[in-house]
Amino acid sequence: MAEKPKVVIVRARGVASGSKPAAARLQAMIIKGLCLLCSQNEPKEAVARIFSPSDRVGIKINTIAGSRLSTPPELALALTSVLNLGGIPERNMIIWDRTNRELKEAGYPLQTSRDKLKIFGTDSAGAGYEQELYSFRNIGSLFSTILTNFVTASISLAVLKNHGLAGITAGMKNYFGAIHNPNKYHDNHCDPFVAELCLCPPVKSRHRLTILDALLVQFHKGPSFHPSWAARYEGLIFGLDPVATDTVGWKIIEKLRAEKGLPSLKEEGRPPAYLETARSLGLGENDPERIQIIEEEV
Repeated sequence: MAEKPKVVIVRARGVASGSKPAAARLQAMIIKGLCLLCSQNEPKEAVARIFSPSDRVGIKINTIAGSRLSTPPELALALTSVLNLGGIPERNMIIWDRTNRELKEAGYPLQTSRDKLKIFGTDSAGAGYEQELYSFRNIGSLFSTILTNFVTASISLAVLKNHGLAGITAGMKNYFGAIHNPNKYHDNHCDPFVAELCLCPPVKSRHRLTILDALLVQFHKGPSFHPSWAARYEGLIFGLDPVATDTVGWKIIEKLRAEKGLPSLKEEGRPPAYLETARSLGLGENDPERIQIIEEEV
């Protein structure tokens, strides 16, 4: 029997209680999560299990919902500090998303220096989208050159949210921000499009790690921010299996919905069906009974 994929949930009470999350505690959460995920005692060894020192690592964040529901800069920067502890030079890391405007609105300082950590959007000068359409199954898109040319390894650092069409948006759907036409792929609850996009070689060959930002979870009325339906879960979710990680995120959303007396996503007719499609395509595991979940508090 194949080994169960491991998903690690690390929570820290009060980490997101202020106006900004506490950077030192976020770093401690990331170190704990990666060490548990990779069965290592030190962050250097954990990072080395996922990346090589020569990798150029892209951290794909999500800033589409504005400053109140985007990957916080403190989290993304804490992740780069841990990767640096693991031997990845800062100059080999890029924090990125679709546009410079969205990055700035979410509080990110744009940085393009070759010798430092880089932070910029696909619409930056020298980046942009590939000129040739990439066709694969039902996908026909131009990919961001940040993904195709700038990086050799990718982390999906995604906000965990309910989605009115897809059911949930998490690590896999975060790659919709890596193509020029994500609006084309929202029919039929984004199924099979999320799964097929993640199967596309530009994504599949580079994706190494999913980290779900569950500090503040939008469990209803997503993907935009609605404070009445957002919960301070104060957690981060780590996984090497993108399907298993998103499945665990889905179950957290369902639990938060049930606590508020809301119907399940299936009862509302929008379960994240693309997770089953992803499993059928060999991208990972979507059966909660076949996922090893480790929970820790720091």
